[in-house]
Amino acid sequence: MLPKVVFRLPAPALLAAGLAAICATPFAFAAPGLQAVYLLPVGFAVWVLRNRTAVDPERIVARSTFGRREVAWSDVKAIKVAERGWLSVVLADDSLVRLPAVRAGHLPTLAAVSGGRVADPNAGADAGHETDDAGHAEPDNAEPDNPEAGNAEPDTAEHDTAEHDTAEHDTAKRGTAEADAAERDATKPGTGEAGTDAARNAGNAGTGGAGGTDPSRA
Repeated sequence: MLPKVVFRLPAPALLAAGLAAICATPFAFAAPGLQAVYLLPVGFAVWVLRNRTAVDPERIVARSTFGRREVAWSDVKAIKVAERGWLSVVLADDSLVRLPAVRAGHLPTLAAVSGGRVADPNAGADAGHETDDAGHAEPDNAEPDNPEAGNAEPDTAEHDTAEHDTAEHDTAKRGTAEADAAERDATKPGTGEAGTDAARNAGNAGTGGAGGTDPSRA
């Protein structure tokens, strides 16, 4: 909890008052009585310096250009965002007290000084970010610890493909060997069609020779 905070208008606004006084100088000395034009930048400087709001854990003190209003936190019913982002407090009787120099962007600081009487708008946003972070962390926990486990199926598929290719290669070699053996058997004498024809011719020759001996004997 902060002890006390004073909200003031930006100090660079005083530079605008000084610049206005410098620019008014030629006009102010152009004729007698025109020096009254200096009252404008002076009045603006007084407005910047006087308008402020002091806040502590027990009360709110709002100072305007010509007045001062003190409000206890126990009398505050709510905080209202007025036109252009300026803040006002709503009292128990529903009356409004404007807080000079306090804007909507000062709500977190006002909540810290009030001791919890004013809700901090950033508290809900921080809780939402923590919930989003927790939701984004779940997919990370769901990832497998061993990346190699996810590659097991492609490796098995490749191994099966390699075995299939090896089986086809062995079948082709076996078919080639059988074809070579068939060709060798076909070229051996007495085997295949050539061997059969030779055996048949040899039988015919033998039969013819036997038949030729019978007439000589007769």
